[in-house]
Amino acid sequence: MKLIDAHCHFDFPQFDGRRDAELEQGRSRGLRGLVIPGVRRPDWGRVRDTALAHKGLFYCLGIHPWFVEEHSEEDLTELRRLLEAHPERCVAIGECGLDRLRGRLELQWPWFEAQVELAQELNMPVVIHSVKTHDEVHSVLNGRQWSGRALLHGFSGSFQQARKLVDLGCFIGVGGVVTHPRARKTRDAIARLPLEALVLETDAPDMAPEGVQQGQNSPRYLLDILDALAEIRGWTPEQLAPVLLDNVYRLYGWSSAGIGE
Repeated sequence: MKLIDAHCHFDFPQFDGRRDAELEQGRSRGLRGLVIPGVRRPDWGRVRDTALAHKGLFYCLGIHPWFVEEHSEEDLTELRRLLEAHPERCVAIGECGLDRLRGRLELQWPWFEAQVELAQELNMPVVIHSVKTHDEVHSVLNGRQWSGRALLHGFSGSFQQARKLVDLGCFIGVGGVVTHPRARKTRDAIARLPLEALVLETDAPDMAPEGVQQGQNSPRYLLDILDALAEIRGWTPEQLAPVLLDNVYRLYGWSSAGIGE
């Protein structure tokens, strides 16, 4: 069984001194790779270096909605410059997006639009953070006549919201929330969405699955998310894993050669 964690903050200091052990434990549970999102310019170097230091790790560069007020137009220019150089193992723009619960939407909005526009120009996927803003995210993508690939990571919401985004070309990130029985609305949405639109993610060290302390999430728990998803969909994990692997390949524009070996 081969699994790829589509969104994991593996560069965060919580993993310092134990990355090799985490990857070894993950590998024993099917993990073959992961993608590290970039959230702010000061961290981009750390994100890149973490990915390049380990086999099977890839990364994204972007400006997260929580940190837009720390940035200037110069940072968008630098983001463009870095991405236009096609850096090794950089697979997407993000994490960017909107968050109604932290910061001001009117400040976040232009940064999100700018990164979506850049993704279109460079023909790259975009990794989206959306908290209680799924309709607004749809509005931005629809307004840009989006026809590319996107990941709505850490999805929590209704089937109707997710379906509209899938229709625009979004993949839906299935994370630890689906392991929680109380998350009925999200579990119902994940049960009904097209299987080819789903990818697995941990969002570690956050978004802990059932039974794991908050802030202690790890890519090794990706198998637990797969098990929960398989139960929701009425498949076995062994049946589901190859489909989800193909989905994450399509999201990030990979061929199977050399990925997840």
